[in-house]
Amino acid sequence: MIKLFVGLGNPGPEYEATRHNAGFWWVDALARDWKVPLLPERSYHGLVARASVQGHSAWLLQPQTFMNLSGKSVAALARFYKIAPQEILVVHDELDIVPGEAKLKFGGSHAGHNGLRDIHAQLGTGDYWRLRLGIGHPGVKSEVVGWVLKKPLREQREAIDDAIVRSLHAVPALLAGEMDKAMQQIHTSKPPRPKPPRRAPPGEGSTAPPAG
Repeated sequence: MIKLFVGLGNPGPEYEATRHNAGFWWVDALARDWKVPLLPERSYHGLVARASVQGHSAWLLQPQTFMNLSGKSVAALARFYKIAPQEILVVHDELDIVPGEAKLKFGGSHAGHNGLRDIHAQLGTGDYWRLRLGIGHPGVKSEVVGWVLKKPLREQREAIDDAIVRSLHAVPALLAGEMDKAMQQIHTSKPPRPKPPRRAPPGEGSTAPPAG
């Protein structure tokens, strides 16, 4: 079962609304659902909340170390409370998924994500759960850094927020260790497709006489 929910991002108001902070947005939303405050804990280098849910203790964590040192925070809390890597869910932004979709996976490489890279190093393993929130790709590798550190377009942010709301429905399954059920709930929750533009019937929208 998941005992520690980690959202990745960068601290500070200048980063608050940027794509790289999608993990923070998710943990903020769960903290609101659970009605628990995220408070600074120097020992764990982050904002932390503890809740009793479904008869179990669960922790929320937002590392305040900046993205590339996220593992320092995750490892400190996990070791103190004896939380195993497979009991950790890390929520992060994902370039290879479109805004509005989310994917749950276990293990694997860090795929160049600096937050995951440091968590791998500090935990000594990649065998933890990840919830990947799609932010889309700029299309050019050289533009990735600027892309993740900028605010998404309004419709993209709305799509990401919708994916966050839908994926939160899987939290009870995650807490119960029903990972297949959680995965099914998250992966089958497809974002609504944009409606195609309406084609006006012949003659509609124009008062001009027919040509010819």
